[in-house]
Amino acid sequence: QVQLVESGGGLVQPGGSLTLTCQVSTNILDFYAMGWYRQAAGKVREWVAQITTADFIPVEDSVKGRFTISRDSDKNTVYLQMNSLKPTDTAVYYCHAQEPWVALTRGREYWGQGTQVTVSS
Repeated sequence: QVQLVESGGGLVQPGGSLTLTCQVSTNILDFYAMGWYRQAAGKVREWVAQITTADFIPVEDSVKGRFTISRDSDKNTVYLQMNSLKPTDTAVYYCHAQEPWVALTRGREYWGQGTQVTVSS
């Protein structure tokens, strides 16, 4: 019953800003972490940022200082605020949810369908 739906992608010029939204059908605080990944055309998927229930918020080095991940637990929504966008940020962006580990057993994980971000003049 867990569904993740991304929105907010589109075409922006270099240096512009864009905010992505991930709407989750269940309580996001039941997950250990919510995160964002991206996959550029012809490239492998890469991790971008995450936020845990303990507010541990690491981000990938290439987007550090430009991208900010946040959540609204009342709305079961996760955001990715992207500033100073570059053409190399062009990719399909995916929302990800990770259930907690129990002892040595990894929890389940879930993915959204992705939203396209294109940075071009």
